[in-house]
Amino acid sequence: MNIFHISAECYPIAKIGGLADVVGALPKYQANKNVSATVLMPFYNNTFTQTHIFTSIYNGTITLGHEEFDFRVLKVNEDVLEFPVCFVDVPELLYKNFIYSYDDAKRFLAFQIACLDWMLTLDNRPTIIHCHDHHTGLIPFMAQECYKYEELNTIPVITTIHNAQYQGWFNYDKFHLIPKFNNENSGLLDWDGQINPLAAAIKCAWRVTTVSPTYMEELKKNANGLETLLSNERNKCIGILNGIDTKVWNPETDSFIVENFSKTTVQSGRAANKKWICDTYNLDINKPLFAFIGRLVGEKGADLLPEALKIVLESKQCNVLVLGSGEKQREEALEAIKVNNKGLYNTYIGYDEKLSHIIYAGTDFLLMPSRVEPCGLNQMYALRYGAIPIVRSIGGLKDTVIDISNNGFGICFNTLTVKNIVDSIFRGIALYENQNKFKDIRKSIMTIDHSWDKSAKDYLNLYQSIN
Repeated sequence: MNIFHISAECYPIAKIGGLADVVGALPKYQANKNVSATVLMPFYNNTFTQTHIFTSIYNGTITLGHEEFDFRVLKVNEDVLEFPVCFVDVPELLYKNFIYSYDDAKRFLAFQIACLDWMLTLDNRPTIIHCHDHHTGLIPFMAQECYKYEELNTIPVITTIHNAQYQGWFNYDKFHLIPKFNNENSGLLDWDGQINPLAAAIKCAWRVTTVSPTYMEELKKNANGLETLLSNERNKCIGILNGIDTKVWNPETDSFIVENFSKTTVQSGRAANKKWICDTYNLDINKPLFAFIGRLVGEKGADLLPEALKIVLESKQCNVLVLGSGEKQREEALEAIKVNNKGLYNTYIGYDEKLSHIIYAGTDFLLMPSRVEPCGLNQMYALRYGAIPIVRSIGGLKDTVIDISNNGFGICFNTLTVKNIVDSIFRGIALYENQNKFKDIRKSIMTIDHSWDKSAKDYLNLYQSIN
């Protein structure tokens, strides 16, 4: 079986969020099951592309309306990844020092057309095309409807929705950029008067997956306008929980963290990482440490964090460290808390991969008060490293974290309010004070298996069911 994963992101090449982690891990685990899995992604102007040497394996020209653009398909010369990656280079549109911008319709349409044009030339075509999020959402439509891709329309196409809040909408003034098809079928592109790539993918893909079973059910009630569509297409929809790459996220071998540790050395190892955090960010080593890692946006509950953290910090019973960036208003509100809470609170506005690993290895609790969380990987990283997650029970968080009151290992709440965030943090403080129970939970959660092994098998079963 020959799988082509098509995505805008892939760790460690280009990453904004969890999409990159998924696409950077799933192919590795599929290869372990004797499946050939290749990633196709744009060729950006970033650190990875600047520090590696590439060979062109195909040269072509794509047409977007009345314009033509030369493109290449590249492969990296060195054996730096555990799976093959092909890079689509459209210099005028894709070779930028950013992944996303305010107007990406033309950029990602060019990427998708180039992918399909190249596939037409292959002797060994994919047996499954696996598209990820709206950036690749027009591929299921074009493979099915566009005249030039008729030879590809027997290849099963799967779309995975990583976050339905983002759908790639664009106006009909770009309709002419799509390769020719029977205009009587243009309704497949439309949703609410706009061209909607994610909606088109849901309509045209052979199967639609989301990144957790609970999120699939939630989308039927809250999918940013696509609720009725997903309900109508429910027979081809399935939720498959994401996994994590346990080779990258392994406290015994992680080169980012201050001191490596296993389940048997968790006390000393985590103490060393916590000490580094407290020394570096002027926090009190003797108090429990709570951390937030993520985008500072409403989806993550970041709008409620400043008020909740101010209330908690008044008690002077804990430390808090925030790592993330996002909406300026949220950043400024979280930064302002530092003035009255020196020695107990700090922030890192931005993103730092090394620091995130150290936080997982040293924080006592990880805060995830999300409004929307299709799957969530941070809670799985936290569990792997022995940090106890505090989560709102939604999406993948509900599927992966069980409250300690139900013989579980995390702290959960159902409704997102400032009061519930505050109460959950104080529950964490009380748990920390019961050191025997706290240490027992910390050891046990490190043994929970959230690797990609099971999920990769689930995807393989899905592929086989339609191939």
